[in-house]
Amino acid sequence: VECRPLGFLLGLPFALVALVLSVVGAVVWVVGTILSCLFPCCICFAGLANLAVDLVKLPIKVLIWFTDQIPC
Repeated sequence: VECRPLGFLLGLPFALVALVLSVVGAVVWVVGTILSCLFPCCICFAGLANLAVDLVKLPIKVLIWFTDQIPC
């Protein structure tokens, strides 16, 4: 239990990379949503928006995964 904060600090560089991907994901989500509204027949824009939502959630998933890898 006492080593979890250390794991959190070790995971921060990975979380920062994931945060950059999250910002990219947010931009892609906005563009994908607009294109999905403009062209409702093209389903690939909806899939692009769903992928972007997963990118937005990535920093939290990375930190949780990294701290779960610590065996104490």
